[in-house]
Amino acid sequence: MAASLKAKTVLITGCSRGIGLELVKQIVRLSSPPAHIFASCRSPDTAYELQQISKDNPSVTVLKIDVEDKSTIENAALQVEQILDGSGLNLLINNAGVLFEEEKIEDVKEETLILTYKVNTVGPVLVTKRFLPLIRKAAQTYGKDEYSTSRAAIINISSNWSSIDINESAGYYSYRCSKAALNMVSKNLSIEVEADKILLVNLHPGWVRTDMGGPNGSLSSEESVNGLMNVMATRTKEHNSLLYDFTGALLPW
Repeated sequence: MAASLKAKTVLITGCSRGIGLELVKQIVRLSSPPAHIFASCRSPDTAYELQQISKDNPSVTVLKIDVEDKSTIENAALQVEQILDGSGLNLLINNAGVLFEEEKIEDVKEETLILTYKVNTVGPVLVTKRFLPLIRKAAQTYGKDEYSTSRAAIINISSNWSSIDINESAGYYSYRCSKAALNMVSKNLSIEVEADKILLVNLHPGWVRTDMGGPNGSLSSEESVNGLMNVMATRTKEHNSLLYDFTGALLPW
């Protein structure tokens, strides 16, 4: 069980479906759920299941964040700041992403390379940049000098396909490269915020049966997220800026 995940405030991107939606579902079911769960997605008006969760759980606030649109990030941040009313944000989960099927170099298009990098790498950077002051505030007010998702953390949903070392199948140029770049973002930022003791972790959710992962995935979204929740709850300083899968296994770069 993931009961040890004790962040008081959480923001997640890409919550209309798949892993993001399941994260919201499992977080609200914690024995001591966060006081505020900010569940964002690109099109809240059509995110019917997410909206219903929000209606049933007053702690859930649905926000519009399209990671390609800086104005939505800014507007969402202003809403979060107003709701938190001087408090910080303990946990940011950058989950929103896209994947295009590119089996060979001949399949790669310039526009999909640019779009994938914009969504999977640039988007998380811009979201993190805007919310970092709130995360720093949480780190300053927590009262303990520890690296944890309860105190102040940024989780980037990456992939085992980001690993150069274990790539033996090739393909999926846009996705692999964008997630490898996202790993570097985590490493880079972890050094920059070392004085704040903000935890940065990259997580691989496994091959999940979602719209992105397809019907043949080896995991349900429930199984994947249950694992991710347990891993998030147990990450400390020794895990900072590294890449782990949903079982907690360390993956090479």
